[in-house]
Amino acid sequence: MKTDGYTRICGLIGNPVEHTVSPVIHNTLADAFALNLVYVPFRVEQERVEEAVRGAYALNLLGCNVTVPYKSRVMPYLKEIDPLAERIGAVNTLVRIPGGFKGYNTDMPGLYRAMCEDGVEIAGKKALVLGAGGVARAVALLLWEKGAESITLLNRTLEKAERIAGEINGLAGRPVADAMEPGAFASLPADVEYLAVQATNLGMFPDTEGALIEDPAFYRRIHTGYELIFNPSRTKFMKLVEENGGRAFGGLKMLLYQGIIAFELWTGKKIDAALAAEVYAEMQKAMGLKPQGVMALEPQKAMGLEP
Repeated sequence: MKTDGYTRICGLIGNPVEHTVSPVIHNTLADAFALNLVYVPFRVEQERVEEAVRGAYALNLLGCNVTVPYKSRVMPYLKEIDPLAERIGAVNTLVRIPGGFKGYNTDMPGLYRAMCEDGVEIAGKKALVLGAGGVARAVALLLWEKGAESITLLNRTLEKAERIAGEINGLAGRPVADAMEPGAFASLPADVEYLAVQATNLGMFPDTEGALIEDPAFYRRIHTGYELIFNPSRTKFMKLVEENGGRAFGGLKMLLYQGIIAFELWTGKKIDAALAAEVYAEMQKAMGLKPQGVMALEPQKAMGLEP
């Protein structure tokens, strides 16, 4: 990788960032297009988020990704915010514009793109969301916008889940979402199979044995489990889904596609299916996994702009 006075830099703002696979995505793409661009992780302490955003602009960075716990905290320091990111309430991609950065959310379009590729249908399905943080809120919004019949949020702090459910119902103009504590799952209809999205940090490396719910009776109700964590590649949530007859998907494809969309925003380049597959293979190798294929979708669908 050659660097010189013309090298453009993109980076990742977060804490921690040591486990990230994002450099593999962006540096592989930069090499593929022969771009003089380097992607670097930046560990930022909590009290220095504003300094980090302003410093990135002052240092002429082309753009940044933002990861936990700063996806909402960066928003006050941005020049503009894309309407989708504003609606979600979280930004994970900063794009350099005159006078500052514009904030985008490529996580949810990336998740939708991954789910579409995996053949996971949302429209008309009953969905469960595990968690009630910012990511869970974004997932619930995505599920509603893509036509889920119902959405139930399960969270230890019931008030947080109720707040999100109320927001979804207000947008829908009818009762679509509800909330319950994890231990109350037995009140769910026993004859219904659900799409479940795991949107907590439980089970993330290095604490890989965590799961919000461990009772097999819960997992017997799930036909498809979608995990947003990518490390480990097979979480306890995924194992429990599969052990009880469902199919489970991990978060690595979501990471791939959110990164691809961010790279396209930064550079104006378009990533075709062959290059997406190459990047995905490099990500799997970086995690010590056996490479498996991936098929890219059309850009309009990837950005969630088509039903």
